[in-house]
Amino acid sequence: MIVCKSPAELELMFQASQLVAQVLESVKSLMVPGATTVDIDREAERLVRAAGAVPAFKGYRGFPATICASVNDTVIHGIPSSARKLREGDILSVDMGVRLNGFYGDSAVTHGIGTIDPEAARLLDVTQQSLEKAIAVVKPGARVSDIGHAVQKFVESHGYSVVREFVGHGIGAQLHEEPQIPNYGAPGRGPRLAEGMVLAIEPMVTAGRPQVRVLADGWTAVTVDGSLAAHFEHTVAVTDTGSWVLTALPARQAA
Repeated sequence: MIVCKSPAELELMFQASQLVAQVLESVKSLMVPGATTVDIDREAERLVRAAGAVPAFKGYRGFPATICASVNDTVIHGIPSSARKLREGDILSVDMGVRLNGFYGDSAVTHGIGTIDPEAARLLDVTQQSLEKAIAVVKPGARVSDIGHAVQKFVESHGYSVVREFVGHGIGAQLHEEPQIPNYGAPGRGPRLAEGMVLAIEPMVTAGRPQVRVLADGWTAVTVDGSLAAHFEHTVAVTDTGSWVLTALPARQAA
């Protein structure tokens, strides 16, 4: 069942989403050569709890950390580790959610560590732009599949691949709600978007083939061919005239 949120509930989701955005912005300074993803995870958890919120991912189906930290060929769900220091030229995706006042916010960003290769920078740019293309189609009356179609069309036009195994999702009083939002497919299918729906839209893009595999830890998903992967995500509310990106800093107004 798809749950549409009231204006009061959207305000609570906005507060949770803004905290996610603020924490992701704050921990950027730790994304440097020589740091570990555990360093970033610990600071993210400290900031979340100091704000009176709870990390959404920690303990969720057994996940052990506040953030998902995915380096280079890791697409999603990378577990923070002290065993491997970040290196110049790496790319790092940080995915994080919080629960605040009974509602969730969820966002992801991918950053380069130090100076990165131009091709890696292009992958990040295209993936981030594909998220913007997806958000641009969000409005009442559009179909869920219009979102994924916008991502796929843009990504593949630049020679990259869209991951099929993982999808975006509805979000609200639960971290994962209906509908599921694939990042591919034909337009004009699936439920119609309606005012008050809130969606976690999250393109996951690879520089090579789209196939991924999950490592023995049961979480870490990597590209089968070892190609780089990028991941960007926003929590987006459907408004009467378009969209409201709840996780944007500074807060983007309804469009």
